[in-house]
Parts: sequence; structure tokens; C-alpha cells
Amino acid sequence: MKYLAKFTKQLTLTVFLTILTHPFAQRLELAPKSFLDSIQNKQNQLLDVRTPDEYKQGHISGAFQADWNNFDQFKERVSSLDKHKPVYVYCLAGSRSTAAQKWLLKEGFETVFNLQGGINAWKLEDLPLEGTKDVKQVTLSEFLTSLPKDRTVLVDFGAAWCPPCKKMSPIVDELSKEYPVTYVDGGSQNQLVKELNITSFPTFIAFKNGLEIKRITGVCSKEDLKKLLD
Repeated sequence: MKYLAKFTKQLTLTVFLTILTHPFAQRLELAPKSFLDSIQNKQNQLLDVRTPDEYKQGHISGAFQADWNNFDQFKERVSSLDKHKPVYVYCLAGSRSTAAQKWLLKEGFETVFNLQGGINAWKLEDLPLEGTKDVKQVTLSEFLTSLPKDRTVLVDFGAAWCPPCKKMSPIVDELSKEYPVTYVDGGSQNQLVKELNITSFPTFIAFKNGLEIKRITGVCSKEDLKKLLD
């Protein structure tokens, strides 16, 4: 009996590990170029789960917008999708689309693929977007030249539609009374964001003499930001 129990336990563990490492589970996450190749089939359904403002800043051609953060609207909009046809979902960096992917699968959608790294990764691959605003792109060289050379400056890379950026706004305003702080609209300055390898907002980078010293990403305290400058 002890041998049987041990064998059963080992068999269960083997099956569990096999499920976790099964190739199909990995295929639910697609790198940008594989994602692009896959959505060429007109039968596929492409879902952008970002906010309307994010969508207007640039979206993948043919994408249907349903804001994951507005869950009632999201459920209403995806109700028109065919559960038997593949769904390809994406967001800014992958967090919201992963949550939406899990929910869709739970609701009976048969195949749901997620864009690995979201639109940020898509942009890094120079893949096409529709609806981007006609904003003059600042090059990295132009940007660095514009920064003060005699002191350390903090640059806040954010976006108007970014909730964490809005949460950080009063903290950054308070800090700007003591230190030099400048703001860059990362939602429209795609080229600069790419060259600086910024993958999420807000990102705060301290520069001195045209060189990056330190950076921090996400919601943080005023003291955390001061450490970048001191």
C-alpha cells in the first residue's frame, strides 16, 4: 500500500508538471512578430483592452476596443465575439490582457492568445499602428541636448491616460519646488520611449551631463524620487 501511495503521488506530480510545461500553454503567449503573423487571418478576432484614450494614441489595425478597467462595458462589448473563433488580446504591457485572457477562457472562449509585452513590446519591434497622432518625434540626441548640463534633472515619462501617472502627479509637483523636474508625454513620444527602453509608465529617470544616472518605475514616494537626485 505504501508503494502504491508513493507511486500515485509521483504520477500526480508528473502529470501536473507535464500540464505546466505543455507547449500549448506556452503558445497562448505570442511574441509581437508571431502575433502579427497570426492576426492576418480575417477569421481571427483582435481585442484591445486598453482605455479609449490609449486606443486613440495608436492601436493595431482591426482591433476592437473594450476597456478591461470598465468591466461592465468590457463584458457588454465582448458578448458580440464568437467563442469558437480565436481571440487575440493585448494591452499596454501585458497585465490587463493577461487578466482578460483568463476571464475569456473561463467564460468559454476556446482559444485566446495574449500579446507578450503588449503594445510596448510591439513598438520596440517597429510594428505598424493605426490612429497615432501626428506628433513630431523628438530624437534621443535632441532630448539629451535640451537637458541642463550643470545639474541633475529628473525626467518624468508619463501619459495622460495612465492612472499611476495621475496618482504621482501631486508628488512630482511637490518635488519640482525643490529640484529641476521636466515632463515627457510618453504616450505620444514613441521614438524617445523606445530609444530609452521605457516599457511602462510612469518612469522617472535622473540625468546628469546628458547621461542617465538612475531610474525608477511605477508609483513611489517623494523620498524615493529624491534618492535619484541626491
